[in-house]
Amino acid sequence: MSVPKVVIVGRPNVGKSSLLNWLVGRRVAVVDARAGVTRDRVTALARIDDRWLEFVDTGGIGIVDAAELEEHVARQIDIALHEATVILFVVDTRAGLTPWDEEISRRLRTLERPTICVANKADAPKWDTAAQEFAKLGWPLVTVSAEQHRGKEELLEEIFRLLPSSTPEDVPEPVMKLAVVGRRNVGKSTFINTLAQEERMIVSEIPGTTRDSVDVRFELDGQVFVAIDTPGLMRRKSIHENVDFYGVCRAQESIRRADVVLLFFDATQDIARVDKQLAKYIAEQTKPCVFVVNKWDLLANKVPTESWVNLLRSTFGNMSYVPIAFITAKTGKNVKRLINLAQSLHKQALIRVGTGQLNRALQAVLKRHPPPLSGTKRPKIYFATQVGVQPPTIVMFCNEPEAFSNAYRRYLVNALQEELPYPEVPVRIFLRKRESKPGKVAVPALDERDDIPVDEEDGESDWDDIDGYE
Repeated sequence: MSVPKVVIVGRPNVGKSSLLNWLVGRRVAVVDARAGVTRDRVTALARIDDRWLEFVDTGGIGIVDAAELEEHVARQIDIALHEATVILFVVDTRAGLTPWDEEISRRLRTLERPTICVANKADAPKWDTAAQEFAKLGWPLVTVSAEQHRGKEELLEEIFRLLPSSTPEDVPEPVMKLAVVGRRNVGKSTFINTLAQEERMIVSEIPGTTRDSVDVRFELDGQVFVAIDTPGLMRRKSIHENVDFYGVCRAQESIRRADVVLLFFDATQDIARVDKQLAKYIAEQTKPCVFVVNKWDLLANKVPTESWVNLLRSTFGNMSYVPIAFITAKTGKNVKRLINLAQSLHKQALIRVGTGQLNRALQAVLKRHPPPLSGTKRPKIYFATQVGVQPPTIVMFCNEPEAFSNAYRRYLVNALQEELPYPEVPVRIFLRKRESKPGKVAVPALDERDDIPVDEEDGESDWDDIDGYE
């Protein structure tokens, strides 16, 4: 049984995205004063009063898009309307009834879908009377203010009244969340459409088409996944609008909440500074990652894969554990293998190694390369224990934590990755001084300052070149 879809439509700037965020109780869609920010269908699953609903935000009907994507936006709106269980037709109470509202109302009437006219921006009771002029459109009318949180219960009550009597009692949790990140025009949205097997995202040669981070649920081999399409990033000097800044922040958030990150590269383009900044942020967040070289069909039989492998290994030396995949998102070549690889990484990140196995591996690592002297002191590690997963997190008890250089800490991580059953995911280690008091040692709370530094070159941040990461 499919989850009912509540589709939000209306002309530009009536508050559709604000309404979506308000109804689901979290910030999902980008909200900006400028009209036309939303282009793709932005969806959010929400459980309300023990019933699951999927809310769908759409672009403004009749928008004149600066990038001339009106036809693409209209196509996305049309798909959403024909999939709708209930339609929320949003109008602006303060602006009053407009010819565009009347035209949209006539169009909706041809669909024969349950529809509610939502008079938004009625921030105070005095606006409720003004909103009554929308009643002439002939739809059930609910007056709300997404900004001032007015009328939510009344709107949900009307939505539930129009829903089918039988809806799913539960929705399966995704087995994995994939964040798809990269520069502009590397093929992220095309990849998402291939996974979803539908025209889920707008695909265009125009850079910056995707503005929101969009969660797309898809099934593969009977399992449910979520792929998060993200806006393509650019250098800070190229950012001129708030929406681009929001896109950077959403891409960052998507990396944080993903189980595995797919960092896309265009096989026909050189590696850029933005790619390096993205890779560094992924490493800082200790997320399992796959370097995905897309559009490989354009170079197949012309350039050996080893050339790209060597380039990625030399460019991202501190991420030597990251596997590399070559795909063609447009045709679907190697896409399923990529998802299987991502699942393997996700499983590795969840492995918890027993203390005995861990310490045997640690002894082998120490024997192969003992820690060098620090002044006159010989650093010693007594034992280790794994205290967490996603990522695998190991606490090592030693005599003098500060005596271990950053280089040796990196050696410990790399060597343990080879010895333990999570060779392709990042591992965190914390060095803690063992107390002299005999008896069982409690594992103390971890401090991020004890973690291994990500950047071995310098202590400065490279994110100052991308707005939103300062």
